[in-house]
Amino acid sequence: MSAAVAWDVTAAPVREPRRPARPHLVSVPCGDEVRVPAPAPLRLTRAGRLAITLTVLVALVAIAVAAFSGGASATTIDHSTTVRSGQTLSEVAATQLPGLPVADAVARIQVANDLASDQVHAGQILLIPAVR
Repeated sequence: MSAAVAWDVTAAPVREPRRPARPHLVSVPCGDEVRVPAPAPLRLTRAGRLAITLTVLVALVAIAVAAFSGGASATTIDHSTTVRSGQTLSEVAATQLPGLPVADAVARIQVANDLASDQVHAGQILLIPAVR
């Protein structure tokens, strides 16, 4: 017996490549014959319900925080002053709000004027908050 027969080493059958099927022409209705299928009803999944619930909860918390903290952050303006040449914010705070410590007065003036730093320039008009 030969080795080819013992091990059955025969050539595999050759496959012919298949041609893709051609698309078939289909008659499509037009005009009044067109029927539009009814839209599928909206289905809300568990993830969708969770997203809606969390969005509503965050909105309610934001509204509650805004409603209850609005009175505490509201600043009442007493008057305004113009910064003179060479004057610093600390000097303005000390002269305009003498009943407060300078650091507290500077902070109140910064909040009332929406200042990011303690730098002021000559001619700048500053709003001075009322002391309660």
